[in-house]
Amino acid sequence: MRATKACIVMLMVATFLAASSASQAVPGQYEAELVFPLHPQHNHAPGIVECPNGDLLVSWYRGSGERSADDVAVYEARRRKGSTQWSEAFLLADTPGFPDCNTAMHIDGQGRLWLFWPTILANSWESCITNFRVASHYTGEGAPKWEWQGVILLKPRAFREKMHRALDERLRAEPSILPDEVQTKQKIEQLKERIDDKLFSRLGWQPRCKPTTLPSGRILLPLYSDTYSAGIMAISDDKGRTWFASEPLAGFGSIQPTVLRRSSGTLVAYMRENGPLKRIRVAESADEGITWGPVGVTDLPNPGSGIDGLRLANGNWVLVYNDTTEGRSSLAVSLSSDEGRSWKWTRHLERHKTGSYHYPAVIQAADGRIHVVYSFFTDGGKSMKHAAFDEAWISEQD
Repeated sequence: MRATKACIVMLMVATFLAASSASQAVPGQYEAELVFPLHPQHNHAPGIVECPNGDLLVSWYRGSGERSADDVAVYEARRRKGSTQWSEAFLLADTPGFPDCNTAMHIDGQGRLWLFWPTILANSWESCITNFRVASHYTGEGAPKWEWQGVILLKPRAFREKMHRALDERLRAEPSILPDEVQTKQKIEQLKERIDDKLFSRLGWQPRCKPTTLPSGRILLPLYSDTYSAGIMAISDDKGRTWFASEPLAGFGSIQPTVLRRSSGTLVAYMRENGPLKRIRVAESADEGITWGPVGVTDLPNPGSGIDGLRLANGNWVLVYNDTTEGRSSLAVSLSSDEGRSWKWTRHLERHKTGSYHYPAVIQAADGRIHVVYSFFTDGGKSMKHAAFDEAWISEQD
């Protein structure tokens, strides 16, 4: 009897080891392609969604420049489920005579497609206003059939108090934040005046990263302002019918938040750093995005370039970012198994001496694969590049 039990145990162990070995032997899966051939105009700032039918949509803006070019408009391309080819680019949004810039997309709980983008009123980022469009029918050829559109107007919560307090704390901690003493005083006084100005605090908020839908149904749309180099959340508790503002994420250099949710309910916002710190910034919220703690600093490098993050279906986290302190020629994807407390695995989507590969947008498809689309700039022109891979590919590392 004992011998029989021992044989059974040994068989179970052998089966487990064989299965583990087979699992480890399966290589990670990766594929990538340009969404459209290299293009002579400026093509930048993509968004991506998977439609309920399995199609992929990618958005971006195209024109002869950015905020200073009045011909800039928002475009999109579609890749049908099972296909490896992208459609020709088609127009999504164009405000004649004004630049339309950064794009973000979202499929809500009702299966509707949302497009968010800013229109630049006076050829400066400070003058932008964020628009949205919604469609229930978007799987046919060409542009979606938009059924609702509007603008997101915000009165930032506790803005003056939090921004002034954070600025004072920043200056005490880093008195040499700007080198020229006279220029520093001038810039600080100008910044304080703008913090007190209602118009400046209500204009200039624009999207970059995708919205996050919380278990409660609340939608958080991360926005940022180059007026203050700070972030904010546009919040909707009624499925996007109305929006209100969170407190600012007052990091003075921290912009373009991407939001991930821990199992405890704590929200973590990772941000691009536009200041002297050269590392990804971070802040947390314990009340579903209304108030935010101090904006801190991670160990991950950042050269002043956009990032994006994602909580996977199994609870692991993914972060896509330029892992340098200068330039955007290296684009990495990191994987965390402890909700962002450490990033144990990193692999590169791009790693070159020249070119610029940046502004990633990341999603997970229904089949579990991870999709990233990013701006792809080379001497030959500009495009959006799409990459699809699984967790195993990341964990194999370079």
